[in-house]
Amino acid sequence: MAGQNYSMMTEFILVGFSTFPQHLLPAFFLLYLLMYLFTLLGNLLIMTTVWSERSLHTPMYLFLCALSTSEILFTVAVTPRMLVDMLFTHRTITWAACASQMFFSFTFGFTHSFLLMIMGYDRYVAICHPLRYHVLMSNHGCACLVSWTWAGGSVMGMMVTLIVFHLTFCGSNMIRHFFCHVFSLLKLACGNENSSVTLAVILVCVSALMGCLFLIVLSYVFIVAAILRIPSAEGRHKTFSTCVSHLTVVIVHYGFASIIYLKPKGPHSMDSNTLMATTYTVFTPFLSPIIFSLRNKELKNAIKKSIQRKLIPLSS
Repeated sequence: MAGQNYSMMTEFILVGFSTFPQHLLPAFFLLYLLMYLFTLLGNLLIMTTVWSERSLHTPMYLFLCALSTSEILFTVAVTPRMLVDMLFTHRTITWAACASQMFFSFTFGFTHSFLLMIMGYDRYVAICHPLRYHVLMSNHGCACLVSWTWAGGSVMGMMVTLIVFHLTFCGSNMIRHFFCHVFSLLKLACGNENSSVTLAVILVCVSALMGCLFLIVLSYVFIVAAILRIPSAEGRHKTFSTCVSHLTVVIVHYGFASIIYLKPKGPHSMDSNTLMATTYTVFTPFLSPIIFSLRNKELKNAIKKSIQRKLIPLSS
């Protein structure tokens, strides 16, 4: 079976935006290019600010740096290929390149979800167990948590990729997506294993993502209970403000994912499905640095100071 897999199909064609009117492609290209560049620059700005400001050398911002790294890598794994295919008619991708893209997109996507879960745990410890925070969230402990998220994301990415590319692909080689999307690829598989593999992929993905979401929600149940016990309104507001940026990113992350993957099956056009997919692959990473920069007062002030320090020598 594995030998047939290699011999029967050596490359795929990414349909992507090829079905869109050609006069619209330059506008889409410019829009997504600007969002891609902003995503890279925004996350790099957050990372450099955190590393340069000693006041931000705390577990929460260590996790934020890891989150920014995962977003950059996820975006690099998906968006450049989409942009190139908008400009050229040659949209083929080799079997190995397709498998690599799927592995990296799943790895960084799952790592992103695991990091959001760890950040929720960090907020839970900080608010519900403040006296034990420095013990539970020590430098060694934080490094281990970040390492486990990356290891877990890599295992999940490898697992899904091996499950999918164990199949035999025959007949049409046209992937009706702008990257090697797992469910679009499964539609090209032949043989009796197709339905069972699809079910296995769904179970693996849903179990991991819903498990992360459940633990995040559980953390915020305890956080809200602890905040409600604070006597002053000012104290409650100040405590909850430390969670707003993380909670907003979680809502955006899972909100767009649910719109795409939990939408009811119906007569959706391929163009609408393509545009909806970009909300998760392009728009969500674009929003994340904006949310953390604007909703996190400490980070926003640090970014302002960092920019001012660099502008003052230039002006003088």
